[in-house]
Amino acid sequence: MATPPNSNMSPAEKAKAFDMAQLEMEYRVDLYNAMTASCFAKCMDTRYKEGDLNVGENSCVDRCAAKYWQVTGIVGQMLGGMQQQQQQPR
Repeated sequence: MATPPNSNMSPAEKAKAFDMAQLEMEYRVDLYNAMTASCFAKCMDTRYKEGDLNVGENSCVDRCAAKYWQVTGIVGQMLGGMQQQQQQPR
């Protein structure tokens, strides 16, 4: 039977890893909520005519969400690169 990867961690290390995972989850939820609000404001008509999304709204939401995640990925890569540069010895 395989040993779980965190079995060699001290209780303090486990607590720190849990806290980091919790912060990451909160960040992801905030990011999702921001994307939802942004795309809803951009793509939805303020007067609801139908119970379902029409083709135009559906297409707009799809494009908006794709662009939002693409930009989020680019910004994440840029921030990761900046962090690596700061950590390199000079």
